[in-house]
Amino acid sequence: QVQLVESGGGLVQAGGSLRLSCAASGRTFGSYAMGWFRQAPGKEREFVAAISWTGRSTTYADSVKDRFTISRDNAKNTLYLQMNSLKPEDTAVYYCGASGSTELLRAGFGSRGQGTQVTVSS
Repeated sequence: QVQLVESGGGLVQAGGSLRLSCAASGRTFGSYAMGWFRQAPGKEREFVAAISWTGRSTTYADSVKDRFTISRDNAKNTLYLQMNSLKPEDTAVYYCGASGSTELLRAGFGSRGQGTQVTVSS
């Protein structure tokens, strides 16, 4: 299994930006579909975005489309989430995940990191 460590969370005002990173261990990072999830207090975990192992295919939740961008650098074993135009409702713990396909990832299968807190103030 791949080990995942998220970073880049913090406190930002509404309308601001943050970039999350997810560092992965293991030489097979490039063979995994990767994605981001989030969970706000008292709410279910929510899919945010996913990217295929090649990076050519991406998918987003409607709530973040056109504001967030997922990308990966297979040479650096790192996944990114650029978050722009942040809203208070984006406040959550953000987790990265890895799985054999984006379909499996969205279904909840695969590895997951410990998360990084993102707080957006109004």
